[in-house]
This record gives sequence, structure tokens and C-alpha cells, in this order.
Amino acid sequence: MSDFRTHATEAMQAMRAVFPATPLLRNDHLSAKYDADIWLKREDLTPVRSYKLRGAFNAMRKVDGASAFVCASAGNHAQGMAFMCRHFKVPGVVFMPVTTPQQKVDKTRIFGGEFIEIRLTGDYFDDTLAEAQAYCAQSGGHFLAPFDDEDVIEGQASVAAEIEAELPGLADLIVLPVGGGGLSAGVTRYFAGRMGIRYVEPEGGASLKAALQAGSPVTLPKVDSFVDGAAVARIGARPFSYLAQAAPAQVITAPEDRICLTMLEMLNVEGIVLEPAGALSVNALEDLRGEIRGKRVICVTSGGNFDFERLPEVKERAQRYAGLKKYFILRMPQRPGALRDFLDLLGPEDDISRFEYLKKSARNFGSVLIGIETARAENFARILAEMEGAGITYRDITRDPVLAEFLI
Repeated sequence: MSDFRTHATEAMQAMRAVFPATPLLRNDHLSAKYDADIWLKREDLTPVRSYKLRGAFNAMRKVDGASAFVCASAGNHAQGMAFMCRHFKVPGVVFMPVTTPQQKVDKTRIFGGEFIEIRLTGDYFDDTLAEAQAYCAQSGGHFLAPFDDEDVIEGQASVAAEIEAELPGLADLIVLPVGGGGLSAGVTRYFAGRMGIRYVEPEGGASLKAALQAGSPVTLPKVDSFVDGAAVARIGARPFSYLAQAAPAQVITAPEDRICLTMLEMLNVEGIVLEPAGALSVNALEDLRGEIRGKRVICVTSGGNFDFERLPEVKERAQRYAGLKKYFILRMPQRPGALRDFLDLLGPEDDISRFEYLKKSARNFGSVLIGIETARAENFARILAEMEGAGITYRDITRDPVLAEFLI
């Protein structure tokens, strides 16, 4: 056994004094859907509902003499460090952006209790990070990096050690979500060619794929923050050094709206609550459908810290991706009965979810924003044909990023 695997196994064994191994469970629904043997490594079931406490535990247990542990995070990393500060009974200072949802602030405070201090500073994460690092320089605190740290990577590799302990025959393929790269680097190093690996990133934050194409880490010019647990503009330098041998074709980029579809499916069918980053590996199965038929596949569900206030947005995006909901701007005549005539074009499976006059663009016509939901995506072909037949001028703005942002 390599030194890295030995150390990751030792870290796993030490963790048992703090929290139990997360379950590795066969999922009948996904296995039937993809005609494969699908297993889920449920990192959404750790005490902090993500794998992040593993790296925090391993890194913190190796540090001596720090006046405090410090991190900058608005999510799972903050909660993992806070939990371990309470376990080790050491002080911690968590820097969070001022814009952090109160739910995340409260959860971090609960996990850390009397051992942590939370400082809200900066509107953007870069400002928060700079404040945290400046504090470390002044106070002698130990900065706990979320992924770009050897001990953190080794701690995240305990996920792989648990998989091997529970499933000695391993699998044909493991699917790993990628953000900063700590988890994917640790698991990749641990299995070291003994199992096929696919990586999955959000389409709006594909920093690993960009680094592989460039040959070194690059900073993405723009990141979609919806998949907040994995939307990282630049892959960590240390993680990339262990992932650099991967081919760009091994990296799947998952559309954010399609991830929403997976989140709803897992919630409604399986009763499993996943955050957007936690759903990445399951979502990637759609791209792997032909490759995985008849094979054993492990998906790491990396987190379940989902704020249910976001559920309406998730449902909205999922419906749009599935083609079950569209938005149009119509040019409607300003006469009695015009709206009734339009309603007559809709079928029994169609429903109006939004109707708003934007302004009267002419004396006899007005612009209308309308949202239509239907039970089957193919119904829209009929609806569009009916509108064209009735001479209604329309514009589909469902996937227009500018108009959708301001009007929907």
C-alpha cells in the first residue's frame, strides 16, 4: 500500500472517534433507470451534511501551537471547520461575506458553539478571503484552506478508504464532483488507476476542464454561482498536480438547469435532499448512459446543505430545462375578447403560470409577458402552431439570458 493510501486509511480510522462512516448504498431507482449497478456514497449524511469535515479534521489534528484556526467560507467548509473546532476544543475564526444567508451563519455557529467566532466582512468572497488572510498574518492564526492543502486532500481521501472497506471488489467507475479539487484529487490518488474515474463540474464553473486544456490552472473570466459548492473560478494548484494526467474527455460539464432536474428527481422519488454540488455526480449519469450499461458505478453525493427557500427557483429551472415551461412576449390586440381568444388556443394539459401587461406599444396593441406550463414538452409544438395560425406575434424569451433576468 502506498504511503498516501496508508495515511488516508489512518485518517479514516481516526475519524471514527468523531463520526461514523457514511453509508455506501445501492440505488434501485437509478440502477433501473440507467440499466447499471449504481451505488451512492452518501457524504450528504455526515454530521455537517458534507464531506468537508474530513479534510478539516485531518489538517487540524496535525497542527501544533496555532493560536486559532481561520477560514474564509460561506458554506460547507466553514461548517466543517466549526464542527472540528468544537471537537478539538480549539478556537476558530470564520470569515463570511456579509451577503451570506442567515441560515448558513446560524448553522456554522451551532456546529462551533463557544469555540468559534464569526466575522461577516466583504460583499464578495475575494474581499472576505483577503480579510481572513490578513487576520492570520497579524494574529499568528493557522489558515485552513478549503482544498489547496496536502493534509486536507489526504483527509478527503478517507472517502475512498471507506468505499474500499465496504466494497472490496470496488467498481468499474467512480464519478466525482469537482470544485476546488480537494475531494477529486484525494480519491484519484487513493485509487491510483484501480478504478475508472469520471469528473463532473458545473457548466458555469468548469475550472478543471479549462486547466486540463491549458496544461495548468487558469482563472475563469466568469463563474455561474448557482452550484455554490463547486463553482470555483480556479482549480487548486495542489489538487491539479494530482489530476493533471486526466484527459479533458474524462470531465463532464453539467448544465445548471439540468442539475435542478436531478435535485427534484432525487427529492421526489428517493426522498434524498441534495444541494446543487451534491447532485453533480448523479446528474453526470445522463452523459454516461451508454458507457455504464451493465457496469457497477459509484457516485459521490458530496453534500445536502440545501436551503428550501431556493426550491421554487430549482423547480422553475428544472421545468425550463425539461421543456415543460416557456415564457413569451406576445403582441396582443387591445380589444374585448382578445385574451379569451388566446386562452382558447391552449389545450387541457396547458396552464398559464404568469400573465403581465408590460406596456401598450401602440394604440391598438399591447405587449404581454406570459408563462405557460404544460404536462408534456411536445405540447409546445401545437401551442406555437396555434399562435402562428391565429396571427399572434410572439417572442420566446425562455433561454434569453438578458430578458429572462429582468423580466422572469
